[in-house]
Amino acid sequence: MMEKFGVSLRLLVVGLVIAEIVSGADEFSRYDFPPGFVFGAGTSAYKVEGAANEDGRTPSILDTWTHSDSGGANRDIACDQYHKYNEDVELMAEMGLDAYRFSISWSRLIPNGRGSVNPKGLQYYNNLINELISHGIEPHVTLHHFDLPQALEDEKDFVEYADVCFRMFGDGVKYWTTLNEANIFTMAGYDHGLLPPNHCSSPFGYFNSTKGDSSLEPYLADHTHRPLDCIRRNTRFVEPLVHGDYPEVMKKNAGSRLPSFTALESQKVKGSYDFFAVNFYSATYVKDNSESLNVEPRDYEADMAVDWERMQENASSKYTLSPLFESSLPPWGLQGVLELFKQNYGNPPIFIHEKGKRMRQNTSLEDWPRIQCLQEHIGVLLDTVRNGSNAKGYFTWSLLDVFGLLDGYQSGYGLYYVDLDDPELRRFPKLSAEWYSRFLKGGSITPDGGIELKGNQSSLSSAQVIR
Repeated sequence: MMEKFGVSLRLLVVGLVIAEIVSGADEFSRYDFPPGFVFGAGTSAYKVEGAANEDGRTPSILDTWTHSDSGGANRDIACDQYHKYNEDVELMAEMGLDAYRFSISWSRLIPNGRGSVNPKGLQYYNNLINELISHGIEPHVTLHHFDLPQALEDEKDFVEYADVCFRMFGDGVKYWTTLNEANIFTMAGYDHGLLPPNHCSSPFGYFNSTKGDSSLEPYLADHTHRPLDCIRRNTRFVEPLVHGDYPEVMKKNAGSRLPSFTALESQKVKGSYDFFAVNFYSATYVKDNSESLNVEPRDYEADMAVDWERMQENASSKYTLSPLFESSLPPWGLQGVLELFKQNYGNPPIFIHEKGKRMRQNTSLEDWPRIQCLQEHIGVLLDTVRNGSNAKGYFTWSLLDVFGLLDGYQSGYGLYYVDLDDPELRRFPKLSAEWYSRFLKGGSITPDGGIELKGNQSSLSSAQVIR
């Protein structure tokens, strides 16, 4: 049931008792991280910009999908960052962000997918980049975040698009792209320079078939477990970039359905990165199921040769097995991802590109579970860096409550609540924004100590609560 309510955030002294952590710094601040370590927040063009039909922008495949298959929810207006970017950059500066990760809408910059550049689109992104830089915030640009122009649904011309971005926006920003097999082969033919990939990463644990689920243990980059050589999402994307080819077990299981690299493609794609970026949203427990290798017809699931279930967090904040997706994870998952890169891929520079906490929008601005999530994972990140990981940055998802591809506007990941019923689409800080700001400005964080948060005193008479 939807109902209106007023909220006034008061001065709070809060004791956070953090449990279920494999490890974590007892007390820490951002100054315990190496010099130059970047803390930021992110969004993506489709989910935040709005202005879907303005200034020459054309539809992307996500526009087509949400207008036809999302129960009426779409992002034609979204958070309207297209018109409110100045205000949002001010919020970032006040919070103390080092960097802002955003994506460029291919449909806004090159409306037909290839050919002429849209001057209005070019002006918008230049304005946003310049505004960020003027506030001391480093732009991190994702070139492609799933929103392929509808005009290119059946054919991709990523090389030309990427080249336009490099020429128009220069080398004063960090670039990356979401990664899939098509992009790997595109990169194999791309001579402009190194384009760091971004990919979703899922660490794995194991069922113990004799002891049951209670004996689940985290997977921390142990190559002795055969199934992981095939099923790790890291391997199918990272192995070609590090070693120039797919893992042998993956080629064996997939057979002719897996594309093959020519010698020249392998040479070009090997080492074609400056750093890696990881989106971390799920952890999985698996057990061997080699019988699936005999199943026909063959598909990606059968090639894995395992039974698996993702994890979610229940109401008592205990991490349990569930087939349902949920973004809260035990911190060993992040530790496992970083250890995997360190032990098996030469410890390359790596950014945690996205890590967020999914909550219903907007049950409360006092989003304690998100604060706990931030505190747990940043603490474990620090431990992992101290243990030799070459991690270079952490971006929380997301700056604002944005449109979600899973459930539209029913849930939110944001540090800021956006009142969608307000014609001005006003932004209001949640307590997690206060916590993150305190951390970014050097406040000392303790697992069981008091954290003083000064909230926004204004009344949110038009805010909505979902019950």
